[in-house]
Amino acid sequence: MNDSNPSEPTPPAGPAPGPLRRRGAAMRAAVLDAAGRVLVAEGLAGTTMAAVAREAGVHETSLYRRWGTREKLIQDALREIGDEAAPLPDTGSVRDDLVLHLAAVDTFFRTPRGGALLRLGVGLPADDALAGRRTPYWEARLERTAALVRRGVERGELAPGTDPLILTEALCGPVLVRILLSAAPPDPALPARLVDAVLDGHGADD
Repeated sequence: MNDSNPSEPTPPAGPAPGPLRRRGAAMRAAVLDAAGRVLVAEGLAGTTMAAVAREAGVHETSLYRRWGTREKLIQDALREIGDEAAPLPDTGSVRDDLVLHLAAVDTFFRTPRGGALLRLGVGLPADDALAGRRTPYWEARLERTAALVRRGVERGELAPGTDPLILTEALCGPVLVRILLSAAPPDPALPARLVDAVLDGHGADD
């Protein structure tokens, strides 16, 4: 006689958990973070509203209600990621602000996530629906840095005739060239060297 108890049957699995009921800022943050992860993992073609909704754990209809289109969602995600990765410091010194900001930009774009998003932003095919939003996106990125320059002009640290956008392009251009074209290794001294070289001649007393 076998005294052993027969194996108990495995209980049936319950229904799969549904999307989380996030609202407002919590939903937006979860979706934009998920969109960034999907962009890096799947590329532009794989970044659909359905894929982002699954990654974020929300209803796909919530994405359409808030963003309307996939392109607007991706653009918002790229902007949010960039803002978080390179915040605008306020040390009281335009030089120090620019050095810190430029160092954050350089560091972020050298990470796997930052590098993937950077290449996505500059490599969109002309027939992609996002291509028409590329110029406004990069203009907005440059404008963030230009705001630091304008603050320096307002405080009297830079000459009144300083062109914020030209100065910003002169600062950011070498960073992007090193990452995208020359594949130069990281140089911790580069941000300070660039800022000092570009600001030379733009002082309020020059």
